[in-house]
Order: sequence, then structure tokens, then C-alpha cells
Amino acid sequence: MMLWLVPLVPLLLAPALYLSGRRLGQAGLVALAASGLLVTLAMAGLAEAAGGASRYAWSETLTLGLAMSPAGRVAALLVPLIALPVVIYAGAGSGARLLALLVAFVGAMQLLILADDLLTLLIAWELIGACSWALISHRWEKPHVPRDAATAFLVTRFGDLGLYIAAGAVFAGSGGFGYDDLAQLQGGLKHVAVAGLLLAAAAKSAQVPFSAWLFAAMSGPVPVSALLHAATLVSAGLYLIARLEPALSDVAWFAPVTVVIGLATALAGGIVATCQDHAKKLLAASTSAQYGLMWVAVGAGFPGVALLYFVAHAFMKAGLFLSAGEAERQAGTFDLTHMRLGRRLPGVAVMALILSLALAGVAPLGAAWAKEQVVAAAYHQAVVLALLVSLAGGLSALYATRFQRLAFGRPPHSLTPGLPEAPGPSVPATLSLGALVVGTLILSVLWWPELHRSIVESLTFSLPPGHLWLLIVSLLLVAAGIAIGIWMTRPGQTLPAQLEAKRPMAAQWFGLSAATAALAGWTSVLGHRLARFDDEVVDAGLRATARAGEWLARLGAGRGEWLGESLPGSLTRLSEWGGRWARQAQSGQTHHYYTGIAVGCGVILVLLWIGALL
Repeated sequence: MMLWLVPLVPLLLAPALYLSGRRLGQAGLVALAASGLLVTLAMAGLAEAAGGASRYAWSETLTLGLAMSPAGRVAALLVPLIALPVVIYAGAGSGARLLALLVAFVGAMQLLILADDLLTLLIAWELIGACSWALISHRWEKPHVPRDAATAFLVTRFGDLGLYIAAGAVFAGSGGFGYDDLAQLQGGLKHVAVAGLLLAAAAKSAQVPFSAWLFAAMSGPVPVSALLHAATLVSAGLYLIARLEPALSDVAWFAPVTVVIGLATALAGGIVATCQDHAKKLLAASTSAQYGLMWVAVGAGFPGVALLYFVAHAFMKAGLFLSAGEAERQAGTFDLTHMRLGRRLPGVAVMALILSLALAGVAPLGAAWAKEQVVAAAYHQAVVLALLVSLAGGLSALYATRFQRLAFGRPPHSLTPGLPEAPGPSVPATLSLGALVVGTLILSVLWWPELHRSIVESLTFSLPPGHLWLLIVSLLLVAAGIAIGIWMTRPGQTLPAQLEAKRPMAAQWFGLSAATAALAGWTSVLGHRLARFDDEVVDAGLRATARAGEWLARLGAGRGEWLGESLPGSLTRLSEWGGRWARQAQSGQTHHYYTGIAVGCGVILVLLWIGALL
């Protein structure tokens, strides 16, 4: 029962928050939401201590199952831990709807994390998709927001088809939906199931070619972006393949395909982020790139490394989105070329600097240790792969430096021209951002060998062996990325004409953004046309049936009355005639009866004779 409370507490709290909006007021709503997340965190801790699994019998053949896996032990604690400061940040000026959806988002993600079968996973998968659409479209009054929310929803829905295919393949091959059934699956159905799961995970984690939907998702409020990128929607795909890696890796092509997808996304996302001038879109591209590195770790056979990097990434990415939100409040825009707010927001600038250094992979921050583990995992497969991952790490340093310098660097003059004075960050915003920075700093203890070894052993993870020369190369590329980032962001600095001409296309995922928007548009048009076909053709048959029934009813109203009156009268007359005929046979004359008997016997003899002849 304890396992079920972990997702149920936030899922049940969400409607209560929404319905209590006017009664509690803003402070009461935030307090209730934060308390619910703390209870969820406590429940997750108790469930980890208790361990085990729980089953709910939906029917005689279908059950829903939850279990606390090693991967779940990491993620189940992390999600409410990240959501807590995000919800506190969102409480300033947000209504009950946004807070309720954020809390429901947490509950759906907890259900996904604890799911022990594909049926439960599908339910959670659908919930996080619905919550993400509602959150991205929160400011629906802006014309572009519903369209962007639909784009993000439809692209991820396309990937969701893979999960349904995988569930069908597992059920067809084993008669069940359990993760154990997936592991025992053999033959072609196993390949179909793995391909479906990989498709669903790639779409959710914004891996190429699905990466561009994250730009559409940036239409959501800042807290939505922070939670979506750090610990919920995008992480769902990574968590899925990390959780099921032992079963998926039985298929020979899973590892190389996962590595190729992850590496391509890490490199492409790094270039896109470097070319972006929109603060949130830069961070969105970096999210795809960072999850690409985690995919490489899973494909290399070290899902534990991917999950540890997921933890480090969650703290720094949520904090960076909140810092971008504070910069937008001050500048009135997310355009990085109109910021340089270091003097306006010195406290936020310092906290953002720590988070940017973590994103860049600068030691001794814990994110740097986790990234070096990804490099070592890649080296376990091939030297070239490790060098390419290190290059992706160098790109991380480049775009992290660019973000920090453009958003919170010092302007060339005492004040940024053209920007009106705006109030500084609120107390909830400062506390939320500070909590995420503290979490990022605490993770620096991962460099301590005894500590990270004990953590890994307790979670039954494995770490790849390290190599000093590989660490040196990786750190040198990080330093090079920082240096190039500083050079690119000098006031008045411009790129060579050839590179500048190609930058807009690169900033939009090399055309994938337009392709994604077109795909979503075509899907929407197809949906409207199918709805019209349903209304005009399919429903026409139903309407014709209804009209036929109405005509028969009217016909019955006239003819039925005549039939109802004439039929009983006819039966009455027939009975009277039969009675009169029967009375004639009852004459009382004995010779009449003998004659009848003789005639009857004669008829019987004739029938017997005819039967004998036949």
C-alpha cells in the first residue's frame, strides 16, 4: 500500500488544490502544494525503506503493479525534491490551476517511475502527456500558445504509438504485460517490443529527430519548463530505457542504436544551443544534448551512470530555467542579446554562474564527475566514441558560458540601455533558486571515491574504469569551450560571415523545427478532415437508421392500431365458427359415432398401405 501512496498523494491533491483556489488564497495554495510534495517525498523514502512490490488486480487476467527498483530509488526521491522549489517559485502570481497541474505532473511521473508492467506504464505515460499539454498551453489566450502545445503533444504522441506496439508485442508473446514478461520474450516479437520502446523513449526525451518539439514547449511558463526539462516529461524516456536496459540489451542492435541516437543528439544539440539567442530555447537545446549523453551511457551498458548524471542535471537545469525567468522579468524578453543583467541581478547572477559551471562540466562540481563517468562509459565501447562524447562536453561548456555571459554578464556601460527599472527577485524566487544551487554544490561530494563507491554499491549500479589521460582531454575540451564562449560573447564580437549566415538554420535544429511544425499541422488537418468524414459519412448511416426507426414508428402508430383491433376480432370469430362445427359432431346418435370410427380406421389403413408401398 505504501508504494501506491507515492503517486496517489499528489494525484489526489491536485484536484483539491484546484477546487480550493478561492478559499485558501495564494499563500495557502503554495503551502498546501508544498506540504503535499513533502509528504510525497516522505512516502517515497518510506517506500524505499520497505522495498518490495505491490499488485492491484484490475480483472482476472490484468493486474497493475508497482515495484521499487534501484533506478526507482533514485528517481522517486528526485522528482518531488526538484518539484518542491519549482512549485514555490510558481506560487508567486500563479493561480490554482497551474499549481494543481504541476502537482499532478509529479504524481503521474511517480507512477511511471514505480510502474512494474507496461499496462501501468501506459497509464502513467498518458497522464504525463496530458499534464504536459495542459501546462504548456497554460497561457492559452496568446494565439501561438495552443498551437505550440499541440505541436509538442502531437510529436510525443507519435512516439507514444511505439509504447502501444511494444505492449501489444509483449502481450502477444507472453500473455502478460510485466517487465519480466518483456525480459523473457524471444524472437521477432522481442525486436518489435524493443523498437517500440526505443521510439517512445526517443520522442519523450527529445532525441533526434524529435528534438525540435522542445522549442514549441517553451511557450509554457518558466516553472513548467523547469519541471518538464529537469525531472518529469523529458526524463521519462531516459528513465524508461535505463530501467529496462537489462531486458532491452538482449537485442543486439539496441546498444549501438541507442549510442548513435544519443551521440547525434548531444552533438547537434550542442551546436543548436550555441547558435540560439533565446534563453529558454538555448536551455531547451542543451536539455536534448545532455539527455543525449545519458543515452550514450545507457547504450554503453552503464544505466547507473546515466541516472547519476540525470540527478546532477535535474538540479542545474531547473535552476537555470528559474534564473532565465528572473532575467526575463527584468529585461522583458528572453532575447539574450538584450540582457547582460549582472549589475541588475547580482545575486541571481552568482547563483546562475554556479549552475552554468555545472552545466559546463567544471570540476569539482558533481555534474562534472557524472559527465566524466559518461566519457569513461563511452571509452568502454570505443576510443573514438569517448573523444566524441568529450567534444560534446566541450560544446556544453561553450553554450553554458555563452548563456551566462549574455544573460548575466556585465554590460559595457553602467546600465543596460533601454531597460526600465524592475523589482528584483522575490523571496520565494530567491529561496527556490538557492535551494537548487545548494543541491548542485552538495553533489560535489561525488568526487570523493569512498562516497560515490558506497552510493553505487547501495544502488547495485556499476561504474566504468577511469583513465587519467581521458579525464585530462575532457577537461581541456571544457576549458577550450569556455574560452571560445568568452570570445564569442565579447561586446561587438561577430562571427565570420559564412558562419553567421548559417546560424539561423542551425539555431532551429537544422530545419527540424519547421519539419516538426509541418508534421503537427498536417496531423491537425488530417484530424479535422477525419472528424468531418466521421460527421458527414459515418454519422450519416446512424442518422439514416434513426430516420428509418422514426418512419417505422409513425407507420406503426397508424397500422398498429388497426392490426391490434382486427386481430383479436378475427380470432374471436374463428373460435365461434370452430365451436359451432364441433357442436354439430356431438349429435347423441350412436350410429354417427360408429361411422366416424369406421372412417377414421379406414384413413389409417390407407395411410399404412401407402407407407408400405413407399
